[in-house]
Amino acid sequence: MVQRADINSVLSEIRNMRSQMMENQRVEQDNNIRGRMDGPSRIQETSDTPKFSDMLSQAVGSVNELQQSSSNLKTAYDMGDPNVDITRVMIASEKASISFEAMTQVRNRVVKAYEDIMNMPV
Repeated sequence: MVQRADINSVLSEIRNMRSQMMENQRVEQDNNIRGRMDGPSRIQETSDTPKFSDMLSQAVGSVNELQQSSSNLKTAYDMGDPNVDITRVMIASEKASISFEAMTQVRNRVVKAYEDIMNMPV
């Protein structure tokens, strides 16, 4: 039953992240449309809009927390803690692995975009 609860929590986290991404895309589209109608001189950053660096550092922190949690569960299981079962350890390990791979892909795309911008003729 523990495995089922962990799977449901992972799915709910994925759904929450997806809804946040969709909301951010909608806000960006609304801002782009307003910027085209008002002209570039009227575009202002609001304090409600999260900064890219803040979002990136938050994501890195989240990946780090998942990896630490996974490591702690593995250690507890290896030490013979009766409250930690192998399913929790494996699910935590996979969550950490997947989140790290996703973060690596984001980093690769950011680096590629930076290289593309740097190679543009001025």
